[in-house]
Amino acid sequence: MDEQSSKTNVPPSVGADVSGIETLLSRNLPDVFGEGDPVRRRAAIRELYTEDCVLYAPPGILVGHDALDKFAGDLRATHPHYVYTPHGAPQVLHNSGRLAWGSGPKGEAPEYTGVDFIIARDGKIAALYVYLDSPPS
Repeated sequence: MDEQSSKTNVPPSVGADVSGIETLLSRNLPDVFGEGDPVRRRAAIRELYTEDCVLYAPPGILVGHDALDKFAGDLRATHPHYVYTPHGAPQVLHNSGRLAWGSGPKGEAPEYTGVDFIIARDGKIAALYVYLDSPPS
């Protein structure tokens, strides 16, 4: 930190839409990746993501609504009875946020876990980084 910024007592997320970023993180899991209905999933993607969104996930880098929708739909089809459960509350810093989660059959221990890290722009997710603690089986 430089001298000037260390002298101010400004919280790190001043000016950020903290509740908006928390909402993006909270809705992304059930409304996009947990949604089995393609029409509802596509509507959520339009509402939550920028047109030029980028998804960074273990299989690769995907750009745009169509690629995100296909990835989420294909993933959902491999585990249609799984639910995503947040592990704790979303954390927000400036224009970014993260949320730990688990996925598995409802009411059971998660089969796999991970952390979503997002960059928000204009009230939507511009980039999503998916870190897996353990890969899906």
